[in-house]
Amino acid sequence: MKIDTHCHLDLYSYPEQIALESEWQNILTIAVTNLPSQFEIEYPKVLKFKKIRQALGLHPLLVENHTQKELETFRRLTVKTSYIGEIGLDFSPEGMKTSQEQIDSFRFALSSINDRPRFVSLHSRKAEERVLELLEAYKVSNAVFHWFSGSISVLDQIIKAGHYLSINPAMIGSNKGRKIIELIPMNRVLTETDGPHLNIRARPVKPIDIGLVLDYLAMVWNISKDNAERQVYGNFKQIIDPIRRSFTDKSLSLN
Repeated sequence: MKIDTHCHLDLYSYPEQIALESEWQNILTIAVTNLPSQFEIEYPKVLKFKKIRQALGLHPLLVENHTQKELETFRRLTVKTSYIGEIGLDFSPEGMKTSQEQIDSFRFALSSINDRPRFVSLHSRKAEERVLELLEAYKVSNAVFHWFSGSISVLDQIIKAGHYLSINPAMIGSNKGRKIIELIPMNRVLTETDGPHLNIRARPVKPIDIGLVLDYLAMVWNISKDNAERQVYGNFKQIIDPIRRSFTDKSLSLN
């Protein structure tokens, strides 16, 4: 089974069509959200899909929207799903001016989800080391660094800490991205699109484009594409199996 671990399904112009394509193509798609209120709107819509998992998010670049009401909604909704994302920090020039507010929100999110195993998709642009420190402080394990672009030294720390990294088509198209991919152990790699934020062939990337990432991974790992797909699925199960053992929820079904 192919897996898109980070896709903004609600931001497509035609989200239901994308969800249907994921079903037809047997692609398990984790639909991240940017705010708890967005999760609450989208969650009922995806329940009819067997391959879509709605993730509860608190995006760092929307920290001005992290009102008390949104934070309370985030905490309340953690019982509905074991999929969390997108959360994290952004210390790029775009986000640096709100760094402290982001840290406060990220701390709140981590303290709200560290009661049991979760699938956690992380934003960490220019803040990778701080994100890693806070994961350790709140004892959140097996998290997934989405679209990692940090230093090799921090990459090593992430791997040693037992976390995972998700690879998208933009990474396989850049020299830095390819270098990072080559340094990640096979058993720590997941696949993502970050759709619809990327474009392929003059259209927004879709979960079906996970095949492009698998083609590249197969080449790097010197194995068949089918085996690359099995490896990534096995990696995903390493995160999901402890969740299943700790909590029974329809959202955890992979059927």
